[in-house]
Amino acid sequence: MDLHVLGCHGGETPRHRTSAFLLGRKLAIDAGALTAGLMLADQCALEAVLVSHAHLDHVKDLATVVDNRVQSGAPPLVIVGTKATLGVLRKHFFNGLLWPDFSQIPSPSAPGIVYRELGLEVPEQVCGFTVRALLVSHTIETCAFVVTSEEGRTMAYSGDTGPTERLWEALAAEQDLAAVLLEVSFPEKERKLATQSGHLTPQLVEAELKKLGRPELPILLYHVKPVFQREVELECARITEANLSFLQLDEDLVL
Repeated sequence: MDLHVLGCHGGETPRHRTSAFLLGRKLAIDAGALTAGLMLADQCALEAVLVSHAHLDHVKDLATVVDNRVQSGAPPLVIVGTKATLGVLRKHFFNGLLWPDFSQIPSPSAPGIVYRELGLEVPEQVCGFTVRALLVSHTIETCAFVVTSEEGRTMAYSGDTGPTERLWEALAAEQDLAAVLLEVSFPEKERKLATQSGHLTPQLVEAELKKLGRPELPILLYHVKPVFQREVELECARITEANLSFLQLDEDLVL
């Protein structure tokens, strides 16, 4: 399973991009950096985007990637998410006010986007991958995704989450789990803010991974706030009972 990191931070600067990942060429996970990280031809090659939740740093480049694709004559982009997430995008994003309603233009019969509702816990086929959505603990409805390739390799993406339970129960049953992409946003001195905003600190990451009980498994960390990146990296370096590394912009991995 090929993974390309388009964005892996919890904020933006010229050296930081928000969450977006590419599996192969056709399927993206979240949309914080689809146009910032992809050339036009690669934007048009996308077929679907899994959206973990509707916060702006995970959806903002849906606006520009769809606009680019419509101008290029690309097929509709399939936006895949839960009923609640898609409802927010319809009402507050692609609503004809904040951004054009590309589910109706250029025309209802040839739109720029198509919404696809993803059920919870049920495996579904998306772009040749088997995808399961699992609820995690954030300030709005948010899903983790467990994604399995046609070759049987599985990775998990936590989405934004604080301490949670169901994700670890589900992953404990996965026999060929290659890696977990896990958020960590704040250092320990900001624990109160992390708790209020539904995010993890390094010590909370350590506690979460004990629920899984697989210290050898690669844990690929993302979503660090740029202001706190060095602090979070130093605190995570003190965790010895886990196989941690931080994802980097434009990194390519084979899982």
